[in-house]
Amino acid sequence: MPDHKNVLISGAARGIGRAMARHFLEQGDKVYLLDVDEDELKYTATVHLKDHSDRLSWALCDLRDVEAIRSTVKKAAEFFDNRIDVLINNGGIATPQWKDGATMEDPETIKQWQAFVETNLTAPFAMSQACLPYMKTQDPSNIQGPGPCIIHIGSFRAHQSDPNQEGYAATKSGLLGLMHSMAISCEQWGIRVNLVAPGRIKVAHECKEGDEQGKNFEEQITDKDREQHPTNRAGRPQDIVDAVVYLIGAGFVTGQEITVDGGALKKKNK
Repeated sequence: MPDHKNVLISGAARGIGRAMARHFLEQGDKVYLLDVDEDELKYTATVHLKDHSDRLSWALCDLRDVEAIRSTVKKAAEFFDNRIDVLINNGGIATPQWKDGATMEDPETIKQWQAFVETNLTAPFAMSQACLPYMKTQDPSNIQGPGPCIIHIGSFRAHQSDPNQEGYAATKSGLLGLMHSMAISCEQWGIRVNLVAPGRIKVAHECKEGDEQGKNFEEQITDKDREQHPTNRAGRPQDIVDAVVYLIGAGFVTGQEITVDGGALKKKNK
């Protein structure tokens, strides 16, 4: 794999996805951004990341539409001269609870359930499937460097839930199964597959409104965050970027989950 990589990121308009895009562009990689939020995506691509326009392209993509995923990945591959080195499946429904205070007892939550499944689980599979022709290596037994890789962005909610998170927790748990199965299946093409599971990551500053209002990470930390995390803070988007960067370069690591949660899963809260 070349020193400068071709990186495709879903859910890249704001939050963790935006932080990842910025990092890779700053280190000289080419990046293709996907998101469903047109206003936020256009702002990120043309304003926030304007200094990197020569190595950046972007497209709207509804992750619940498999045909849209396939056609958009084809466009991304063309931008990358038909070679994708890294796919980061970051896009998904980020709100963990059912809307409007509903519980699973409410029959209407089945519609939200379907949205969680299609966006958080089916889409990463469809994205990965569409990227395979542009990622696989001709001789998997003789890969130079760490080789191509797929990274799913999961959640610590795969292991621990608050009430009313069935749709979110189930799909993030399913993403773990998808990851380790794909890691074995993709061996034949020389593609590694891993997962980063974020805990509570503060992202209010990583968006158009955050830029305009001059928000920062530090002002988002509360006393509760300090109490619940052995690290004495909640997470930064950069914490997830750091884990992703490690996995991209870790040529002997596949089928693994890295939980980045400040130790929250290990601490019993009162």
